[in-house]
Amino acid sequence: MRNLLNFILRYSTWFVFTFYVVVSVLLLVTNSRYQQSVYLTSANAVTGGLYDTSSKVTGYFNLHQINESLQESNAALQNEVLNLKNKIAEYEVLLADTLMPSRYSERFGYVSAAVINNNTRHPRNYFTINKGALDGVRPGMGIADQNGVVGIVNVVGDHMARAISLLNETQHFSVKIKDTSFVGSLSWKGGDASIAYMEEVPRHVEYKIGDTIVTSGFSTAFPEGIPVGFILNRVKSSDDSFFTFKIRLSSDFKSLSTVRVIRDIYKQEVDSLAEFDITK
Repeated sequence: MRNLLNFILRYSTWFVFTFYVVVSVLLLVTNSRYQQSVYLTSANAVTGGLYDTSSKVTGYFNLHQINESLQESNAALQNEVLNLKNKIAEYEVLLADTLMPSRYSERFGYVSAAVINNNTRHPRNYFTINKGALDGVRPGMGIADQNGVVGIVNVVGDHMARAISLLNETQHFSVKIKDTSFVGSLSWKGGDASIAYMEEVPRHVEYKIGDTIVTSGFSTAFPEGIPVGFILNRVKSSDDSFFTFKIRLSSDFKSLSTVRVIRDIYKQEVDSLAEFDITK
């Protein structure tokens, strides 16, 4: 208490001065319309600046939520496009044979997910996503990001799943040159995370540097037409009966963030038919 009194006595002059300044400002603002206007204008400017700064800070922290919303909308749009393509294909068949019964259903769907762990430096790379069996994810489902194919689900838990990355020397993908029927097998040979190779391409294929490589649709993991990369050049092949192309991959595997798991409602039926002769 004595220290407090000594402090007040020591700085009493400043306290008195501050008191008179505050009283003077109040009297000036209260009794003068001009001063009131100046005060309100200044106060509004300061308040507006604070609100603007607060809005920017809040907006920054909401970017993650906004990005997730945009990715979900994008996935829904891609789903609609794929199913419209299926419908068009069915109508083309119906035009060829009007007696064929129509049975259209939406074959493909998407589950939006975030990559929570990712490797690109090993011969066999994997990544983990934050969606699992409870979200409808199953082994064998293909995964793509906004640029193209990135991997296939191989192990699934209730809330998370692990995927085989395209950057895995044991994994092969059925691909083709866009707008053609020339199909080949795409695989990663290690090293550069942006380069893969398309093999087993027939030698009579017509191609040019820069042609886009897309999924062939010959598997239940990916529908036809999802981008994979583009042709950089032709390289020496181990089999003279086929061409081998060096491919620049569309996706940046070192910065994977949001991806989409592709669901095919016919997957189980197609896979069982493919294995019929093996299990017979």
